[in-house]
Amino acid sequence: MIVPAEVVDYDPRWPLWFAAIRGRLAPYLAEVSHRIEHVGSTAVPGLAAKPIIDVDIVVPSAGLVPTAVARLAAAGYVHEGDQGIAGREAFALPPDAVHYHHLYVVVDGNKAHRDHVLLRDHLRADAADRERYAARKRELAHLLTTDRGAYVTGKGALVEEMIARAGGSPTAGGPGRTGA
Repeated sequence: MIVPAEVVDYDPRWPLWFAAIRGRLAPYLAEVSHRIEHVGSTAVPGLAAKPIIDVDIVVPSAGLVPTAVARLAAAGYVHEGDQGIAGREAFALPPDAVHYHHLYVVVDGNKAHRDHVLLRDHLRADAADRERYAARKRELAHLLTTDRGAYVTGKGALVEEMIARAGGSPTAGGPGRTGA
């Protein structure tokens, strides 16, 4: 599956794509206490975004992370570790993925999970910041085909500002650490 490399206007199909992804994941996690959350820009109605669905598998304790990782491996996902963001386990897609998405396992309320939720909820509630963020992403979109890291870094200060204003605090995770 080709990684989307453009920023597009909000697509009302994104929540449906998330529902399809959640439906595919749920049977593999049936024996694990969890919830599946739509986070990231595609979870914010009206926000321009890369057409990539960000999904958090939220478990209640760190002790359940290895079990969730094993269950997702059984579903064809490849565990990629925390990718430099403590508290967030990332996965590569299985070959049969229908919609491109980023998948993470997080512990309920940890910093990585809070940052995802704080940014999502802030952007849902604040139209001015939603527009600022969309404009910044469009300004940087040309980097998506040449330097995705620079794209993420270029959004970093604004993401950090919005998370802080939403009640979060800075961390050593670095700018743009949410991936949104």
